[in-house]
Amino acid sequence: MIGFIKKDLAMIKSNFKTLGLLLILYVVMGFFGEMDVSFFLPFISVMIMISTFTYDSYNKWDAYLVSFPDGRRNSVKAKYVATLLMILVVSLVTLLLSFIIAYANTKTINYEQILSTMLGTLFGTLLVLSVMYPVIYKFGVEKARIWIFLIVFGVVLAVSLLAAYIDFSFVGGVLSFINNYIVLVLILFSIVMVYASYRISLRIELKKEF
Repeated sequence: MIGFIKKDLAMIKSNFKTLGLLLILYVVMGFFGEMDVSFFLPFISVMIMISTFTYDSYNKWDAYLVSFPDGRRNSVKAKYVATLLMILVVSLVTLLLSFIIAYANTKTINYEQILSTMLGTLFGTLLVLSVMYPVIYKFGVEKARIWIFLIVFGVVLAVSLLAAYIDFSFVGGVLSFINNYIVLVLILFSIVMVYASYRISLRIELKKEF
């Protein structure tokens, strides 16, 4: 599996310069008091990792996997591990830069605000990962874009229809409870979400025929 992880990271090596430029842009905008784009950077890391699916498809990687012992299983696992590593590294660098920029601008650091922003960003990024990867494994990168749009549109439409006909007054109490344990809830939900996504992607990959 280590070899598969190295393969994915090697394929996106050329994108590290782009990511570095975005980090520099974030620092410059931060020092000049422009819009905070820290939430944007972890999402970019997922988009970069998604590009590896295109490389795999172009090089007929799926057909090559069958020559390895547990090749398909290890390939899916490596894809998730490599993506999580990218998200973690980018998030930690962004977090460190956020502390530096905050201190440089105000001589104080609002740890709670910065950490809460990063926690929300990480959850949103993992949600994108959890939804997109199974769809990509099922339909491929090109068709996945259409399906992602349909899924998002369907969810928004369903929520709108439910809001019109269902009394959600009980939600306030639930949100009040969740808010007291928000960090724990987000961490646990993220773990369950990513693991479920991995299991679905693995099942899809193992059922493919070449």
